[in-house]
Amino acid sequence: MPYFEYTAIARDGSQVSGKIEAASREGALGSLDAQGLFPSKLVAASAGVVSSKIKPAAPKTSRTSKSAAQPLPDTSESSGGLFQRVRRKDITAFTREISALLEAAIPISKALHSLGEKEHNPKLKELILGLAEAVKQGRSLSEAMEDHPKAFDSLYTSMVRVGEEAGALPAVMNDLADLMEHEDEVRGEVMVAVSYPAFVLLFGILTVAVLMMFVLPRLFTMLEEMSDTLPLPTLVLLGFSSFIQSYWYLIILIGGGAIGGLIYYLSKPEGKLMVDRLKIKSPIIGPVFLTSALCRFSGTLGVLLRSGVSLLPALEIVRHTLGNQILSGWIGQVAEQTKGGSSLAGPMREMNFFPPTAIQMIEVGEETGCLDDMLLKVSKIEERHMRNKTKALISLLAPALILVVGALIGYMVIALLLPIFKMSQTLG
Repeated sequence: MPYFEYTAIARDGSQVSGKIEAASREGALGSLDAQGLFPSKLVAASAGVVSSKIKPAAPKTSRTSKSAAQPLPDTSESSGGLFQRVRRKDITAFTREISALLEAAIPISKALHSLGEKEHNPKLKELILGLAEAVKQGRSLSEAMEDHPKAFDSLYTSMVRVGEEAGALPAVMNDLADLMEHEDEVRGEVMVAVSYPAFVLLFGILTVAVLMMFVLPRLFTMLEEMSDTLPLPTLVLLGFSSFIQSYWYLIILIGGGAIGGLIYYLSKPEGKLMVDRLKIKSPIIGPVFLTSALCRFSGTLGVLLRSGVSLLPALEIVRHTLGNQILSGWIGQVAEQTKGGSSLAGPMREMNFFPPTAIQMIEVGEETGCLDDMLLKVSKIEERHMRNKTKALISLLAPALILVVGALIGYMVIALLLPIFKMSQTLG
């Protein structure tokens, strides 16, 4: 009877390697599953010696079954409508649930299958069951997730791979769930804070549009019959209202074309670079964005280091999660200098992006060997600063929008009342 060499994750999260005797590959998988082992590598003994350590970038086309070698379709794409796509909050909930099941020593394939069967979102259900099937076929969880880049980004798959290599997948998944839930919480607070100014602006635009197109023309017709010479503010408002009524389709056409052209330009590399530069250099939004980016940088890097990722690969992962080409270039320079033997705090001090207090804390973390803890503390401090700056910005933005909308409506009211005042003076 042939032998199969395997590398697997035990129920307690430890990594084990060995040989198992079975008539077929399916039989070997069944025996390992019965022992509570999750196989990440499984090949026939005659195929060569298998390393007991999983490689970070293991090829997907290993000597497994044909179905295991072929990547599954990316079900994270939205092809079933707005309410059937896999959204970020779905992945966050999935991460927390799989973390709890793994901590309860449930094998990964069974945990995935259980979550997939009870999922109501058809796209997410298809995604989870696809992961479960790939794991049953002998692929590692990180390899299976790499087939779905829209659902699991590089940060996610890298942390899962580290957890598999270190034999601490439940703990890493728990850290990942904490990170995602925290980011979702901060993003939700920002959205709630922005919703009120956005509502004020939208309400003001709709009010002005209704007045200009439906109310004012009838009033102006009555005023023109009552007075031959209208005041200048009234004439300006009348001309603007008449223009909108006569050429509304042209306004929509030009506005739509301008918006489409702007979207096209921003989709090009030079357009994205311009937006990234404006985000940093803007006198109002810039400080908030920089503080938010520093919070994400330090928090994500701290979680990666605590999960067992070495510094240079962690910097490479983090630089692609900031969402800004300028900042990614700065982090790339830090990584290059760190690669040359410098400490992390040294090259960071040369960048205007990092505040002195954060650099001092990182330097202390390097000296004491607690860099991950210091980075997480920096993240909490910068998050507090970011929230304060966001609240201050929103508290100023809402009154400013109300003032603008009030000024527009006030001008209309004055323009309507001036002819009436003039007629009353004439009659008096």
